[in-house]
Amino acid sequence: MSWLSIVGIGEDGLAGLGDAAMAAISGAEIVFGGARHLELAAPAITGEARPWLSPFSESIDAVVALRGRKVCVLASGDPFHHGVGVTLARQIDASQMQVFPHPSSFSLAAARLGWPLQDVLSLSLHGRPLDLIRPHLHAGARILALTSDEHGPAALAGLLTEAGFGISIVTVLEALGGPSERVRSHVAMSFAIADINPLNICAISVVALPDARILPLTPGRDDALFEHDGQITKREVRALTLSALAPRRGETLWDIGAGSGSVGIEWMLADPSLRAIAIEANSERAGRITRNAAACGVPDLKLVIGTAPDALSGLEAPHAVFIGGGGSDPGVLDAAIAALRPGGRLVANAVTLELEAVLLERHVRLGGHLTRIAISRADAVGSMTGWRPAMPITQWAWTKP
Repeated sequence: MSWLSIVGIGEDGLAGLGDAAMAAISGAEIVFGGARHLELAAPAITGEARPWLSPFSESIDAVVALRGRKVCVLASGDPFHHGVGVTLARQIDASQMQVFPHPSSFSLAAARLGWPLQDVLSLSLHGRPLDLIRPHLHAGARILALTSDEHGPAALAGLLTEAGFGISIVTVLEALGGPSERVRSHVAMSFAIADINPLNICAISVVALPDARILPLTPGRDDALFEHDGQITKREVRALTLSALAPRRGETLWDIGAGSGSVGIEWMLADPSLRAIAIEANSERAGRITRNAAACGVPDLKLVIGTAPDALSGLEAPHAVFIGGGGSDPGVLDAAIAALRPGGRLVANAVTLELEAVLLERHVRLGGHLTRIAISRADAVGSMTGWRPAMPITQWAWTKP
């Protein structure tokens, strides 16, 4: 039996609600919501109005503690699209809820612009790093990005300009659905919209300049996209390595001896649900990993500064592990194998004879697949051109039973 009602409410307040949603508000003993929501719904509230607490988690606990009583939660737009409904559903079964969604900001923005929502990327940057937009910056893309406050649109325009998309059109849609609704557009590189309502969503029509920093959709991205000191898994080998790691939704990767972080970054770029932990002993390289992760739009990559195997202690168990080419300590390999979840994949690339010997021994003992990777690139030989081979790599790929 449902005891909790979650009502989505827009800037038009009670006028935009149906009879059932109105009854849920007026029939509740306790109504939770933000100050703005409670003000909009005030004429219908007959019970106790409780504004959200800080930290927000305390309010969620308060809602759960009232299980069995008539409780209503007010939410912005669609409660299950980047909304409070998602948080509540982690602790309250759907059978105990009645949900009354209102059009989300994304739906309202698409309607105002005439954009087909199924062809538009919808991204919430509310309380999240703006860098998350970077993987989606491709010529011709249409993006709807929910911002945190009145400063978000200008910051987005600055990011677009810095990344080579300065002639993209940024449309700021403010207080959609209410009496203060406003829609204004500007070119990113000369963005000058002022007095922006904190409740806004940005629509971006992406236009790429010739020097735009576009992140291709497939692994094996250009090495030049990563800041590095030469300690990087080169693009061709990286593509083969990601293929062997075979990322699947919701999985976590350990990138041991991460160098520039390129493997962990490309792992995360494969799908938003993927997570990666980069383990790197060198503090300068660790700094590069952090900068590369932000510049490639995966700022949530976790960095552990330390030397394996000691640095692996206490980390979330991985679904996949990558070990780069330098180390030869068999203890690192043993620790990674022990930590790997059943069915997880381990990929190790050896450029030294010492590590190659370790991998050959593990292959004999545990099985898996050995691959020899040899890459040659055309380069100048005097006044002509010839093939210049890179150091060959022995790759061992193994799946834990």
